[in-house]
Amino acid sequence: MKSLLVGLLCSIGLATATTAAAADARLAAPIGQFIDSFNKGDLKAAVATHMGDVAIVDEVAPFVWRGPGAVEAWAGDLAKDATAKGLTDQSVALSPATRELVSGDRAYVIVPAVYSFKDHGKPMREAAQMTFSLRKDAAGAWKINAWTWTGPDPSPAN
Repeated sequence: MKSLLVGLLCSIGLATATTAAAADARLAAPIGQFIDSFNKGDLKAAVATHMGDVAIVDEVAPFVWRGPGAVEAWAGDLAKDATAKGLTDQSVALSPATRELVSGDRAYVIVPAVYSFKDHGKPMREAAQMTFSLRKDAAGAWKINAWTWTGPDPSPAN
């Protein structure tokens, strides 16, 4: 199932991201690795950047995914949605974080993002924000504990 999903993600033409996230390199690492892995269609690497109890909120139905398997379920729902709508060449690019808060083993990071894709061949883009909650794992490495995508309706790319 996972290899089928990775193949599907690859087949919809995910491109390489611009990796610029948090000013703190330790916080930027899992965020950048997640987006780069997503853009490459490497679901296993994308999952590895998340805690097992992750929560995801995105604009694709069913809109929220939680717990073990959430990243895989979200990616599967995103791929189904893209196929149903005729969306291809999907990629996400990040800009430097606009806000970072760290309290002990927890962090909160807001990152401007742009989702680019083709809608039946027509280039589109959606400027948005991704908000990440990160937590240190048992080894002291930062992992994504939750994230949200917040943006307006996509518009034609110029």
